[in-house]
Amino acid sequence: MKTDKIFIITGRSGSGKSTAVAAFEDAGFYCVDNMPVVLLPSFLELFAEHADDLAGFAFVMDLRERGFLDNYASVLAALSRQGFCFEILYLEADEETLLRRYSQTRRQHPLARGESILTGIQAEEKKLARLRGEADRIIDTSTSTVHDLKTVILGIVARHIDISPIKINLMSFGFKYGIPRHIDLLVDVRFLPNPYFEPALQALDGETRAVRRFVMNQAETQTFIDKYLELLDFLIPLYEKEGKAYLTIGIGCTGGRHRSVVVARAIYQYVRKTGRDVTLSHRDIHQDGTS
Repeated sequence: MKTDKIFIITGRSGSGKSTAVAAFEDAGFYCVDNMPVVLLPSFLELFAEHADDLAGFAFVMDLRERGFLDNYASVLAALSRQGFCFEILYLEADEETLLRRYSQTRRQHPLARGESILTGIQAEEKKLARLRGEADRIIDTSTSTVHDLKTVILGIVARHIDISPIKINLMSFGFKYGIPRHIDLLVDVRFLPNPYFEPALQALDGETRAVRRFVMNQAETQTFIDKYLELLDFLIPLYEKEGKAYLTIGIGCTGGRHRSVVVARAIYQYVRKTGRDVTLSHRDIHQDGTS
């Protein structure tokens, strides 16, 4: 296996390395946090057969491993002679920012050793000085949000691979059966006129023409869908810019058989026309009861 899509993420504790590696993972990279550098050659040899199936590799290596500073130079040099190419990303932030982050998370700095966090921060800076000078890219996260850092990482990734577009999942459901887990946006359409109380429509579901016509012909439905699609036109590009891999939208009515099904289908058809990767499911369409 010879690849130029191997990233070493390193730098100061509290600078955002976990956020960076998560962004690589979202982009399809195989990622390992706190990877012992001496095991890197064996790891790459082990995964040689699968390299073509992966976007690349990203490894977080830092002072949590005691032998990192003593061994990284010789290990990477040996691998380079074998044809492997690495890009070292060094993340850092100023002392004030690091102190604030440690105060917020209440975590112990790896070099504090019973002393103050500031002592650990300053000691780490000195130990990492050589590595910082050898890095291919230095990323200062002092003024960056999590989303800013993800954007930077995805920009780096985009030079090597085509980043997969956001995947949008639409799900209709019934509130009486519980709100689905892991949804990003929740839409409640119980304010719309209910086909369940129309005797001719009660036994049908929202995928039938009769129920769809009933729901879509309501003035409230048209106004709501127009406004909600306008909102999605605003939100989706922002989620894409952030680097969000998945967006799940739950559309709920009482029983999940009529109104939510119709509205979810309408949103699905609109999003699909934009060329985005979108799926549609109806969790409770086969349930009995008020819709």
